[in-house]
Amino acid sequence: MHPRTRLALAGQQTDGAYNSIVPPLYQSAIFRFEDLGQTKGFDYTRSGNPTRKALEDVLADLEGGAGAAALTSGMAAVSTTLALFDADAHFLCSHDCYGGTERLFCHLRDQGKLDVSFVDLTDPETLSDAIRPETRAIWVETPSNPLLRIVDLEAVATVARAHGLTLIVDNTFLSPIRQQPLALGADLVVYSTTKYINGHSDVVGGAVIARTETLNEQLQFAANAHGTIAQPFDCWLVLRGLKTLPLRMKQHEENARAVAHFLAQHPNVETVFYPGLPSHEGHEVAARQQQGFGGMVSFAVRGGEAVVNHLLRSTKVFSLAESLGGVESLIEHPATMSHASMRPEQRAAAGITDAVVRLSVGIENIDDLLADLAQALDGPTQAALSGDGVAGEVVPYVV
Repeated sequence: MHPRTRLALAGQQTDGAYNSIVPPLYQSAIFRFEDLGQTKGFDYTRSGNPTRKALEDVLADLEGGAGAAALTSGMAAVSTTLALFDADAHFLCSHDCYGGTERLFCHLRDQGKLDVSFVDLTDPETLSDAIRPETRAIWVETPSNPLLRIVDLEAVATVARAHGLTLIVDNTFLSPIRQQPLALGADLVVYSTTKYINGHSDVVGGAVIARTETLNEQLQFAANAHGTIAQPFDCWLVLRGLKTLPLRMKQHEENARAVAHFLAQHPNVETVFYPGLPSHEGHEVAARQQQGFGGMVSFAVRGGEAVVNHLLRSTKVFSLAESLGGVESLIEHPATMSHASMRPEQRAAAGITDAVVRLSVGIENIDDLLADLAQALDGPTQAALSGDGVAGEVVPYVV
C-alpha cells in the first residue's frame, strides 16, 4: 500500500483485547509473567514495551528496514548509534552537521573514545582521501543543517562498500516520506522524531532504523544497556503524529518553495539555500534521490549584524525558536542558536556565517508567511541604523 495509507492504518492491529482503532497506550513499567521464564513478550519497559514496539514497527516498515529503536531524543539516537562502535573507531562526518552532533563527536574525541574528521562529503575525492585504516563509518546529513547541502548517497554508499564502512544517514530534515536512505545504500538511518515525524512540537524523541537484523539486534542491546529508550506516552504521541506526516510534508514543502522563491528575489537577501531552487548546487542530486525538497529554507542576509538582529526580532508569524518540523513556522539564527555549541573555526569551515538565518516553514497560509517575511525584511536597514528594536547583541544559546 501507499505510505499514506499505511500510516493512516498504523497501529490498528496492536490491540488484541478490544480491537481499538487507536493504538493503546501501555503506560506500564512492568508486565506480569505468565510463569517462570514465560511472558507475553514484555517484562520491563526499558527492555520492551508494546507502544514503543508499535512505533518501531511503523518506522522500520516506512524505511524498509529490518528493525528500529525508538529513543529519548535525537541526540540519544546519535549517542546510541555511536555506542555500536569500538573505542578506536574513526568516523568521517559531514562538516556542516547539526551543532549538537559536532559537539558530541568532539567531546568523545577529547575523551579518547573515538576519532572523527569533519569533511565535505559532497566531494567524492575529499571523502576517499580522508579514509584511514581505522575508519569504521561515514556519518552523513543530507540535506545538511543549516545550509541544506546535498550529498549523493549512492556515490557515498559505493565508497563505503568498497572500504567496508558503515554508512549512517541523518534524515531528519526530510523524513521517510521524502527520502529513504536505506534504499540508497545506507546501513543506519538516524532521526530526531521531535521534528517532522512527530510534527507538533510536543515530544522530544529520536529513532534509528537498521538495514539488517544483526544491526537491529545491536541497536536494541545498546538502547537497553544505555537506557536511552523512548517512553510509552512519547511513542504514542509520535505514532499519532505519523498518521498525518504525508499531508504535513506536502504543505510544508509547498510553502517552503514559495518562501524560497520570494527570498531569492528580495534585495536584502544575498543567498538562498533551498535544494528545490534550480540554482542550488545540489538541485539535480536532490531531485534524483529525494521525493521532494522539504520544508527547510536558509538564507544569508545583506547588511550585517544589525539587520540580521532586526529581522529576527520583527517576525510575527515566524516564532524565534529552536527546533524545526512542527506545524508552526520558526525562524532562528544558527550561529547563536542551533550551532552555538559548534567550534567557531568549524562553523567558519562549514560556511555557517553570522548572516545565515534558518526557517522551518510551517503549514500556515502562505500569504501570511510571505507578508510576515516582507514586513521584517523590507524595513530593516533604516530601523537598524536608527537603533529601533536592535538594542543589545544576540546572545548565544547552546542546545
